Amino acid sequence: MNITQLFNIANIFVLPFWALMILLPNWKVTRRVMESYLIFLPLAGAYLYLFITSITPENAQALSNPQLADIARFFADETAAATGWIHFLVMDLFVGRWIYWEGQKTGIWTIHSLILCLFAGPLGVLSHIFTYWITKAFSTKLSSSDTAKSPEQAAS
Repeated sequence: MNITQLFNIANIFVLPFWALMILLPNWKVTRRVMESYLIFLPLAGAYLYLFITSITPENAQALSNPQLADIARFFADETAAATGWIHFLVMDLFVGRWIYWEGQKTGIWTIHSLILCLFAGPLGVLSHIFTYWITKAFSTKLSSSDTAKSPEQAAS
């Protein structure tokens, strides 16, 4: 299998997991699949293989004290670029899974954050954090307004 095939397979591999979390978040199968860490093993294995094959003594030296120009030269290599991309796929899926489970535990809406995480990982995290804060602020205000009664209501 060449680097391009591995890259393409990795890109396709993650899509069913994202589809489950985004389109069928409350399905029993989605919960069962997403509670396992096994989904990360194939991607992490591909990453390990590519990482080992892309590191040379020169690359290791450059990456031990990274400078932007050295990183740019490193990622100009196709194997190194595929390694970096699979790193993104693994980490974005891991963070997406965390967002998914936070939504399942708290009942907070996560679809928008998961979509953002799929396409731009850190923006999905930011979206989820803001959604959590906003939901918490409004639910606190709603619950405090429900419990706070006017003097007329308290007297009756």
